[in-house]
Amino acid sequence: MIPRHLSIAAVVLIVAALGTALYVESLRRPGRTPAPAQMEKPVAAPIAGAPERVVLYVADDEAGTVRSLFVSVPLPEPRAERAREILRALLARYTEAESPHPLGPRSDVNNVFIVNGTLAVADMNSAFADQHRSGVQVEDLSVFSIVETLAANLPGVNRVKLLIDGKERETLAGHADLANLYDVAAVGRWVAETQNHGLP
Repeated sequence: MIPRHLSIAAVVLIVAALGTALYVESLRRPGRTPAPAQMEKPVAAPIAGAPERVVLYVADDEAGTVRSLFVSVPLPEPRAERAREILRALLARYTEAESPHPLGPRSDVNNVFIVNGTLAVADMNSAFADQHRSGVQVEDLSVFSIVETLAANLPGVNRVKLLIDGKERETLAGHADLANLYDVAAVGRWVAETQNHGLP
């Protein structure tokens, strides 16, 4: 005769196996798996902070310039974290289906560092650079859009540096110079000229 504790263990194992099989089958049903496009975008943690009105400088490939756009974004208190969330709002515009300046779907900003109150260092992720289209205009528009957005929302910042995954890179996708610092005033003049007269 089989001992009672072995009989109970056998019943428990059978019930567990049936439960696992039912769970696995439920996962296979249509509608349970996210679409590939949904899986491509990183899931950001919710931001603790009240929505604030900020200005984004959004690149427009057809016009060949960047234009200001006021939006409401939830922002944390620390200045560098605020800057990161503002850039994330900008990149979100570029990953939308009808973007005027398409970027790769996983493009993101890892961090923004403020040095001595005047230098903003934006550390972009590798997807931002690796999936970026190559070309002088499209690369410059991405960089100038980031520089102008940071400058408009961070009073006192007069230079911007871009890193990729915490490292220096010579160019964005073969053209835009990432090795040097960008002068905010010079970028601002370029933006004003192109808005007034189109591409130089």
